[in-house]
Amino acid sequence: MGNFVTLFFVFPLLALPFFSGADMSGDVGVCYGQLGNNLPNPTQSVDIIRHKLHAKRVKLYDANPAMLNALRNTNIQVSVMVPNELIPAISTHQSEADKWVMTHVVPYCNETMIRYLLVGNEVLSNKPDSTWTRLVPAMHKIRQSVKSFKLNKIKVGTPLAMDMLESSFPPSNGTFRGDLVDAVIKPLLDFLRKSRSFFFIDVYTYFAWKGQPDGTIPLDRALLLPTNREPYVDLGSGLKYTHLLDQMIDAVFAAMERAGYPDVRIFVAETGWPSSGGPGATICNAAVYNRNAVKKLAGKAGTPARPGVLIPAFVFALYNENQKPGEETERNFGLFYPTGSSVYDIDLSGKTEYKAPPEAETCGGGKRWCVVANGADPAAVAGALSYACGQGDRVCGPIQEGGECYKAEDLNHDANYAFSSYWAQFRTSNGTCDFNGVAVVTSTDPSYDKCMFPSVEI
Repeated sequence: MGNFVTLFFVFPLLALPFFSGADMSGDVGVCYGQLGNNLPNPTQSVDIIRHKLHAKRVKLYDANPAMLNALRNTNIQVSVMVPNELIPAISTHQSEADKWVMTHVVPYCNETMIRYLLVGNEVLSNKPDSTWTRLVPAMHKIRQSVKSFKLNKIKVGTPLAMDMLESSFPPSNGTFRGDLVDAVIKPLLDFLRKSRSFFFIDVYTYFAWKGQPDGTIPLDRALLLPTNREPYVDLGSGLKYTHLLDQMIDAVFAAMERAGYPDVRIFVAETGWPSSGGPGATICNAAVYNRNAVKKLAGKAGTPARPGVLIPAFVFALYNENQKPGEETERNFGLFYPTGSSVYDIDLSGKTEYKAPPEAETCGGGKRWCVVANGADPAAVAGALSYACGQGDRVCGPIQEGGECYKAEDLNHDANYAFSSYWAQFRTSNGTCDFNGVAVVTSTDPSYDKCMFPSVEI
């Protein structure tokens, strides 16, 4: 939750005025990342976004022409992104900004509802370099291009991670990092205020909860669950908090106020919970968090510091992406598997009331197995089975003829065993339950008779 530094003064948190041109839609969108070599094509992806998620916004991490074409005439608001590496050139040359907008935005904007141009992604999370101070100048150049091409419905922003804060606890003590506030943050907020855009922030209660393994943050508060616990009272503001997401957002509001910009609106550019790969990363927890976050953000509940204020948002992410770097959780934030089947039911319109998750998908810990995903291509399953068994007899010995788990010519049975065995043996050395999108994690034990399938303890 950031640095627990206490300041001895608290700025009053002012009511946020309405300004014309603001995005007042309460629909939650989805982040469509493409760091996978097994993902459905753009047309299939748009169909999932529209008809399965009922989402009316999508955030792209580039300006992919195929995706922008697939989004034509769909009524989905689109955010596209200028790559980090182009920021230095754009910041110093208006012609570079014009060229980028002319190439990546103008050809699509008549039929595709491009509404936000995001300059870079979490730029300030990288090691200090000249890109930091070039971020806001690049945003000015992009906005000038937007104005010159008369793209009046498009706003310019940049998404930042919570590591921009020096302090986030208690929420009223929210403070930007000293190395950023004058050099980048104040010029950025000034730009956003004058252009009536949003302060885009990536907010993950999962990482805050995971970073406090001593139990300082109860899991139910990180998951936005109703609780019998007494609300947390911020002694600086007197405000009461029942869950962590409000605390994190209000810490940013407090930091903005402390910097002199209380009237800039926040847009949650990313939030979500992983379904596999780390502590607390289960399908059930992911379903609970994302459903609760959607229900909250799709309405006008606001936060304790900004009651009644709509906070637009995107859930991360559309798919599990098998080529994302980092810990295993990074590849398991998807609402859908690459096969197109859902990891769990979720409606981003916020209108669906859910029953409790299936009994097998307990939100606590327990054993998990790695099995073939519904609808997986048999040829791909056979290839993945061959790969898993190629890692040694310890993986597939029991499914060989004469073994206690042998079944003649049963592809899915053998793959379920091999995938579970591989995952159990190699998980600690970055082995994953993915196999190019043909495998998923389950809490349903596939064992039978004397055939005991290897498992992973979550």
